[in-house]
Amino acid sequence: MTTADVTASAASQPAALEARKPPRPKLGDTWWRHVVGVVACAVALFPMWFVLSAAFNRDQSVSGTTFLPTHFTLHNFGTILHNSVKDPNGNVIDAPFLRWCVISVGISAVAAFATVILGALAAYAFSRFRFKGRRMGMLALLLIQMFPQLLLFTAIYLIVLNVGNIFPSVGLNTYAAVVLVYLGGALGVNTWLMKGFFDTIPSELDESARVDGATPAQVFWGVVLPLAAPILAVVGLISFLFSLNEFVIASAILQTTDHFTLAVGMRGFIDQQFGQRWGAFAAGSLLAAIPPMILFLTLQKWIVGGLTQGSVKG
Repeated sequence: MTTADVTASAASQPAALEARKPPRPKLGDTWWRHVVGVVACAVALFPMWFVLSAAFNRDQSVSGTTFLPTHFTLHNFGTILHNSVKDPNGNVIDAPFLRWCVISVGISAVAAFATVILGALAAYAFSRFRFKGRRMGMLALLLIQMFPQLLLFTAIYLIVLNVGNIFPSVGLNTYAAVVLVYLGGALGVNTWLMKGFFDTIPSELDESARVDGATPAQVFWGVVLPLAAPILAVVGLISFLFSLNEFVIASAILQTTDHFTLAVGMRGFIDQQFGQRWGAFAAGSLLAAIPPMILFLTLQKWIVGGLTQGSVKG
């Protein structure tokens, strides 16, 4: 092949790539998609705008919240960042907002990590192995998820109370008890979600790795788990958000102010503990949205693939 032929071949490759690109849709054909997208964003951001307005508004009532702050102030953020708040009687009460944030993020991170690891192990077993009781086990996980965790509120409290008499490290007012309860509520649906994704990973990869001398543990950790990174990111994000926003179970198990999670501690700003401080509550809500937003932006490239690829078996 001459130099001229090589040059002509290299020049023809970009033209061939451009020829294979699908034509861009015209705006006249897809205008309705833009309208739907704008309307969906407006509906989703409309409540958030009023929270933002309340956070910068001096008025502390819900009825006084307007589309734009009538009396702009940053005092609500200063109130929420202080370690103490005065109650309606003038008494100073501890309100460690930053401590609540650290506790909530820590509990959510531990629960999400444990959910991902344990759920991946269970989903891999249900997807790859054939054993007695496999079908009934999957069916039991599905049926259990049909009952809301709120129905088990009394049972969970009594179990934690009685277990704490024997093992104080997992009793009332301990973070370990909260994490264990969160794991019990999230493993079922997450196992189903990851199992559907593992079914899309060809089992021939496992067999090829075994032929090369890999142990079952090496197959799981070195071959299957890296390929399942999208669904692991999705499950971790869902578990993190659930644990961060959960209120009922945490309010029953955690009983002292310095052990509260963010959701439990923030409730004091809208009841009679700290008075009706809706402005401070809105300011704290905005600050509490920062960790989930950072996590979402970090994992966003995995989210769509993890949710769609595991929906059907390919």
